[in-house]
Amino acid sequence: MDYFSTGFTLGILGGGQLGKMMLYETRKWDIRTHVLDPSAEAPCRIATDYFEQGDLMDFETVYNFGKKVDVLTFEIEGVNVDALEKLENEGIKVYPGAATLRKIQDKGVQKQFYKEHQIPTSPFKVYKDKDDLNEAIVRKALHFPFVWKSCTGGYDGKGVSIIRDAEDVIPLSEGACIAEKLIPFKNELAVIVARNPSGEVKTYPVVEMEFHPEANQVEYVLCPARIDEAVSKRARQIAEKVSKAFNHVGLLAVEMFQTEADDILVNEVAPRPHNSGHYSIEASYTNQFEQQIRAILNLPLGNTDSKVGGIMVNLVGAEGHTGPVVYKNIEKILAMEGVTPHIYGKKETRPFRKMGHVTIVNKDLNLARKIAEEVKKSIEVISN
Repeated sequence: MDYFSTGFTLGILGGGQLGKMMLYETRKWDIRTHVLDPSAEAPCRIATDYFEQGDLMDFETVYNFGKKVDVLTFEIEGVNVDALEKLENEGIKVYPGAATLRKIQDKGVQKQFYKEHQIPTSPFKVYKDKDDLNEAIVRKALHFPFVWKSCTGGYDGKGVSIIRDAEDVIPLSEGACIAEKLIPFKNELAVIVARNPSGEVKTYPVVEMEFHPEANQVEYVLCPARIDEAVSKRARQIAEKVSKAFNHVGLLAVEMFQTEADDILVNEVAPRPHNSGHYSIEASYTNQFEQQIRAILNLPLGNTDSKVGGIMVNLVGAEGHTGPVVYKNIEKILAMEGVTPHIYGKKETRPFRKMGHVTIVNKDLNLARKIAEEVKKSIEVISN
């Protein structure tokens, strides 16, 4: 099929920053796009050929939107999978597929999937609700400390807590959840795997993620990760194994822990472009968003190597600020070497809301990390 400057239409479910950055690539190649998002102010609305406001979890809305496109993808996991399944049955290409998304949407199902496919992951138990969890604690079948995860609805650090005593259980949500063994680790790593329908597979270099201690959000992403080559090779191999098991098409971001013993444990996956791959816009030969388009359209996959060391800093709303956004000191960071800010187009800020990111590129990764620190100290995402 000819995709470029034709009537071919790519549909994207979700119109947030990931969709917006995907649209940079579709506009570069003159690929027609339709976007569905619940917000009339979605960042994607200004760059797509057709924008529709609607509920991503509503069957009819997603189904009717999908019927108007040739290939359908998504930038967020919270979409109606039954609608995707029906569209697939009627001949619409949906990538990643409904079966893949079903296994990922529920973290309990996702963890069980790793166990069944001999993919290394931390020991866990799934509980049907909070009462079931509390009962296990009372019976001493579950011991403190442990990591609690909501099976559904968690994102950007929400839905994950370290539980150290009974008081920590009180504020947890009522639904199905996972209790994971709390394992000490050296690093949090991620590998993005690209796969097209023809079976071509490529992995990006391993990245290292540094987290905000309170918000449980990624603060910095460093590429390449500062780890031994043997650990890096094993992480990429495990990521490929995960991709093959899910039989996914598109991008799959595989988040991992490097333990004190240098074992690699899979934490969770995201079947889409990912925060850990934003560095690639400036630092890679083929950025993750172009690679997503190549993969889902069954085009040859691009070179995943880095041209230069890259660090990504998330721009999140400052604590105590809610309202119309102001990027304070942005001129200061623009004067720094190798710094490129990306503003997502969200008009309202709130504490810890992802409002943008900044990439710092340099041949010397240690110098880039120092500049990243300066960026973090200088720019403030506040309300006026």
